[in-house]
Amino acid sequence: MSTAAIEGEDVLTPSSAVDRETGRRPLLRRLIPVAGATLVAAAGALIAVGCFLGLYVRPTSDDWCAAWKARDLGVLGITADFYATQNGRIANAFLSGVVYGDGLTGTKVLPTVIAVSFTAVLVLLGRDLVRFLGGRPRVLMLLACALVVQALLYFAGTRSYQALLWAPATISHTLPSVIGLWALLLAIRTVRRPRTAERVAGFASAFLIAFALGTLSEPFALVSGLLAAGVGLLCLPRLRLARNWRPFTWCVLWCSGLVCGLVVLYTSPGARWRRAQQPEKESLLSADELRATWEDWLRMWDAVTGQWAYLGAAAAGVLLGLACGLRGHAPGKREPRRTVPRSVLTALLLLPVPVVVLGSFAVVVGLRSGYGPTGWTYARTWTSFLVPMELALCGYGALLGAWGGRWLSARRTADALLVTGAVAAGCLALASVAVLVPNVQRLTTSTVARSVAWDAQNARIRTEAARGVTDVGYRPLHIGGLAEPFFTRDYERDWVAACVSKWYGVDRIHRP
Repeated sequence: MSTAAIEGEDVLTPSSAVDRETGRRPLLRRLIPVAGATLVAAAGALIAVGCFLGLYVRPTSDDWCAAWKARDLGVLGITADFYATQNGRIANAFLSGVVYGDGLTGTKVLPTVIAVSFTAVLVLLGRDLVRFLGGRPRVLMLLACALVVQALLYFAGTRSYQALLWAPATISHTLPSVIGLWALLLAIRTVRRPRTAERVAGFASAFLIAFALGTLSEPFALVSGLLAAGVGLLCLPRLRLARNWRPFTWCVLWCSGLVCGLVVLYTSPGARWRRAQQPEKESLLSADELRATWEDWLRMWDAVTGQWAYLGAAAAGVLLGLACGLRGHAPGKREPRRTVPRSVLTALLLLPVPVVVLGSFAVVVGLRSGYGPTGWTYARTWTSFLVPMELALCGYGALLGAWGGRWLSARRTADALLVTGAVAAGCLALASVAVLVPNVQRLTTSTVARSVAWDAQNARIRTEAARGVTDVGYRPLHIGGLAEPFFTRDYERDWVAACVSKWYGVDRIHRP
């Protein structure tokens, strides 16, 4: 592996020359596209159902507050309100204003927007990974990996409704990962640009995007900051992983933007007000709090590792690696001499492990600080480290598949072993998708049933409000473990009921 490979250049011989020397392995060449097409159909169907369910999304919990504020205050008004009185997340508020600006239309199309943009960026990044491995990008397998990773992200967790359909959660925790991956793609393009003006524009974009993300999602800012800091250190030119200072400069600007965004958020009047509402508690650095945080972290990972379906991301990666390895190496042709120290490459490959481990612990610390002992159960925030975890599993699988294909290429039983490995990986990936079907079925039933009940209740309340009724009846319609009116006996502290009243333009609501 050479520095040229790090820069994204193809360092292997042309495909036609390799095929003439090593043979075409016809069975494996037919098997992998079939496996890829099957995964695309299976995972794509689940994601398509999730996107279609967006049409049946109706307001609940934070939806009520964001909807009436976006309607009455406008995009800039809700942004100022979040900064001054809520939590300081100005980018979060701005996106909420955009999503809810046209009533409920934005919440219905947001799942599709996220899924399409997520798929596109994963395919483009996967193409760069394949070229890094010295292979030819195969769109079908890249698409299969992208869809499997997304299906697992949306439906393998304990809060599927919040991960894809509930706009406040997707804006805060799913969308930042999508934006971050597009920023990573921009980083790769920026460090390769020969023209100074293009590089300067790319570096400026790094700071601005990171600043926005710092005021959009604290969990994602922490995880992406850890990743950028690790990559930046490994890209110091003296370590010979990078040829120049461009990757290091990008990482420094990214971390600087995140820090500035978090400072603006933390010092905002809204954040100060929110902290003032929290009861007095021990310092996070005290022995009892550290022990409790550690136990919460273990509980969270027990829930994650208890879902074996996440291994499907690695299995899909193995298929991708095998597809890359079909090109092989021409006999008698030496690989380019490695100029990067083995220790640096090892550190680069292992970097996702400490990022996921430390990032998940930082997420638990933040959840415990903001929500108390039950904070770790807010699974919608886990997306910030589940995305790099799944991508790492897929990447490791691709490396394993590519390495295994090259290692076995000189053996007599290579074809049989490779076919066996491809079948096993394909079956595991397909099983990991199939196990999600019951979750999707339950999600479909609950979402559609609630939308029917919500529409009927909404029509009745609007009719009563039009007649001048100021105290209307509202029956809570729970979904996704989210709060609905009357979640507390003290009506004065029932913020959901207050937002429902403002949405309908009435003074008060009561149980029918």
